[in-house]
Formats: sequence, structure tokens, C-alpha cells
Amino acid sequence: MSKARENRTMRISGGSAFGQSSREMSPGVDSLAQAMALHPAGKFRNKSRASKVLAGVAGMALVGGTAYGVTNWIVGLTAGSSAEAQSATVSNLTITAVATPSATNQLFPGANGDVVATITNPNSFPVTVTGVDLPTNTTYAGGFTTSALSTAQTGCSSSTSFVLWNFSTGTSGSAHTLTTPLTVAANGTLTVTFTNDSSMTIAAPAACENTFFSMPSLTGIAASGGAATATTSPATDAWTA
Repeated sequence: MSKARENRTMRISGGSAFGQSSREMSPGVDSLAQAMALHPAGKFRNKSRASKVLAGVAGMALVGGTAYGVTNWIVGLTAGSSAEAQSATVSNLTITAVATPSATNQLFPGANGDVVATITNPNSFPVTVTGVDLPTNTTYAGGFTTSALSTAQTGCSSSTSFVLWNFSTGTSGSAHTLTTPLTVAANGTLTVTFTNDSSMTIAAPAACENTFFSMPSLTGIAASGGAATATTSPATDAWTA
């Protein structure tokens, strides 16, 4: 066998892709193998393309894995870095007379009675009321024929009713602490019965029988805004001297 033939035969016998034995092959077969090696196609071409795809996917996975990991490149923060916040606007509460629930303790000359009111909180945060400021003890309630407080009761006006806030004094703005703090929910309302916090003197006229009273305006309240659990409505409370 010539040296060239021997070399060609060794190249073919050394491969396993075609499942050939190691015996010497004919020149025709040798030429076919060389042609296929020079022109990748068929099985070899598909395997080459698949290998490239798998290698690309693996590379992407490796890149993706390291992109979100912690590295040795430490990054700090510039001095003065900050952000902006804003506080809420504060609005006053409103306290209004209501008929429901009706007063359990009703007035008569020389006695105390219940007062029912609704507290409205227009703020975007809860407000807790801890006390009230009262007008003088000579500032009286006006009498009305119905709980709607729309029609005045003849002979029982704010000048003659002798109905006033209990524990009020001769000084306007006297401060009185509630027995239990009342928390009104954000943008909410709370109806409260103030037990025995109105009073009718013995000077009250007969015209004030079977009458509904609009109590004198409070001069102020002690209240603060902030996170707190809202009081369940309707509630019952009171103040003392």
C-alpha cells in the first residue's frame, strides 16, 4: 500500500461517526468522506447548528444569572440624597344637634338631662376629642316644637328657657375633660350621647314643657389628630367639673 493510501485509510479508520470498521476502505469511499468533511450537511450540519443554539442559550443563562447578582463593585450614596413628603391639611370639626338616639334622661326644672350630638371629622386622619370648652352659665338653649329644631317654641327662647350646659361657670370658655376620649374616624362621623350634661334651672317657664332644645354653641374643644382607633358610633360619654 502506498504511503498516501495508507494515510487516507488511517484517517477514515480513526473516525466513529459512520460506524465503520478499521479495515481499509476503497478510494471511492475515501473521496466521499472527504467531500462530506469539506461540505458539512445532513446529520453533521444539524448537530453543528443545534450545538451552536445550545451554547447560545447557556451563555444567555450565565449572563442573566450574573446580571442580578452581587458583585465586588460596591456602589455608595451621594451625600444629601433625599425624597419629598407632604403633611395633610387640618380642618376644624363640626358638632351638630341630632334627635337619634333620643335622650334617655329628660329635663325638668332643677334636673339634668342628656344631650345628643354628631361630631363630623372632615380630615383625612382620625381626630381624638378629649374635652370641651363651655359658654357661660347664663347662656341658654333655644326651645323648639319638634326634634327638627325648625319651629321655635313660643315663650321658651334662648332668653327665657333657663336650659344650659351642666358644669358651665360664670366664665366663658371653661374647660372640661371627657370621661373617655372620643376618636372620630378620618372623613367620618360619630354620634354621642353626653349623659346628664345639660341642666334646667327651677326658673324654667311652663312654656318649656315638652320642648326640644338647641344647646348653646360650645366655645371650643380639646382635640388632636393622628393615628388612633375610631370610637364605635353611637357612643356614650360625659364630662364633669
